[in-house]
Amino acid sequence: MMHMTFYWGRDVTLLFDSWKTKTWVEYSLTLLTCFLFSAFYQYLEDRRLRLKQPQLSSSSSTAPTTTTPLLESKLGGGGGGARSPVKLLGALMFGVNSAIGYMLMLAVMSFNGGVFVAVVVGLSAGYLAFRSNDRDVVVVDNPCACA
Repeated sequence: MMHMTFYWGRDVTLLFDSWKTKTWVEYSLTLLTCFLFSAFYQYLEDRRLRLKQPQLSSSSSTAPTTTTPLLESKLGGGGGGARSPVKLLGALMFGVNSAIGYMLMLAVMSFNGGVFVAVVVGLSAGYLAFRSNDRDVVVVDNPCACA
């Protein structure tokens, strides 16, 4: 039976029927895995934003124009072929990061208090380690609510 309220205990089924914890060692390893994946989520988000940063800084250093960014990309001014491998890598990183984010969300939806704390602490530690100096990175698009 799936829990519908938060509970504290070592018996957890996480994401898959085969990922069940019965002992404290299994539970501790599961919490460590949740922590590491949460920190890795923040690391990938940092890498994705840093990959995008040269594009943002080069477009912001040019003289102001009267066209909007939406029209610029439709008219061929903003999406050069030289950057297509960078765009492809950025899209791939976004997809992987989104998948990890949704898996973390589903893990939290196990309603186990330890898993919740491990994910939140992992996200916080990852943010502190990898993204705490984001003031030089401008985020213009963040469609994911869990970032």
